[in-house]
Amino acid sequence: MNIHEYQGKSILKSYGVAIQEGVVAETVEQAVAAAKEMKAKYNSDWVVIKAQIHAGGRGKGGGVKLAKNLDEVKEKAGAIIGMQLITPQTSATGKKVNKVLVAQDVYYPGASPTKEFYMSVLLDRAKGRNTIIYSTEGGMDIEHVAETTPEKIWKEEIDPRVGIQGFQARKIAFNLGLSGNAFKEMVKFVQSLYKAYEGIDASLFEINPVLKTSDDKIIAVDSKVSFDDNGLFRHPDYEAMRDVTEENPIDVEAREADLNYVQLDGNVGCMVNGAGLAMATMDIIKLSGGEPANFLDVGGTANAERVEKAFKIILKDKKVKAILVNIFGGIVRCDRVAQGVVDAYKNIGNIPVPIIVRLQGTNAEAAKKLIDDSGLKVYSAIEFHEAASLVNKLIKES
Repeated sequence: MNIHEYQGKSILKSYGVAIQEGVVAETVEQAVAAAKEMKAKYNSDWVVIKAQIHAGGRGKGGGVKLAKNLDEVKEKAGAIIGMQLITPQTSATGKKVNKVLVAQDVYYPGASPTKEFYMSVLLDRAKGRNTIIYSTEGGMDIEHVAETTPEKIWKEEIDPRVGIQGFQARKIAFNLGLSGNAFKEMVKFVQSLYKAYEGIDASLFEINPVLKTSDDKIIAVDSKVSFDDNGLFRHPDYEAMRDVTEENPIDVEAREADLNYVQLDGNVGCMVNGAGLAMATMDIIKLSGGEPANFLDVGGTANAERVEKAFKIILKDKKVKAILVNIFGGIVRCDRVAQGVVDAYKNIGNIPVPIIVRLQGTNAEAAKKLIDDSGLKVYSAIEFHEAASLVNKLIKES
């Protein structure tokens, strides 16, 4: 689950991380009121208007603007709110901006120059350790830095048995070229950031940029946070931050139906019980020359209602040209699944694509007969490879 920048910053602040303060607004009037609040608090007319969408590169797409007075706040907030923002991390159609963050201007002049850094915390699955990735080259072009000058990006692995150690935080501050008060501030910043990452069961905490201000403070100017969905049951307050308008509507519907669904780019819809069998099903489709359109695990209760819901979700993807139902009947009997498929087919009505059903396990023979005798446009198969080959054959004939 992803959340917005302003939500991520609120979490960081609760863990002692210094942040660029701001107020969220959904209308131009609210943005102007927020700017007045910022001026009263920080004695500056300048604020930054930042589009709140689940994508990076907002500045490149025109979603981050500096406003120097209230007239500019009104103009620039009005231009950003409601716009279809296209960034390097969105689709070609972009994402609609429903709210903005009116944030304090932290790049004010002072005795020493400001400096932008990059920092993220994530899990290195190959090594089984959380890793802090950081660079002196923060800002919008961190991807370019990774491609052209990878030597400017450092990694610090954290031993899960002891957590982040003081010497590691000091090493990071040293590699970033800091000294004096800025060095001390960065050490505290790194330790608090890692504490936040672990505390909320995050899968990613990315801050780009981390800013050394002109008075040697270290603050988070941005935040990108992804939660580990498997840990959300421990954090109902954070789960309430979910913004479904930023998510794929099909994913939202599947989650509400308690179905494990991931949309892919192929044309063969998959309905399977069990994650392992689902992965194997996608593999055999690929080996047979097809492309899976989704991962969909209906779980151990593949009754008519659940199968019908799964069909409807798969059919929302207009790229789907055939559906492969691959069920192993262990806990659930195959004939009950077959009856569920037949009932779901009749309830939905005209399904425009062929359905291939492979049922193995308890009462598999009775299930095949039920499918074959249904008179519907449903094809049964016995062998795994046979089912995948039949899918591709029917797609070519359609």
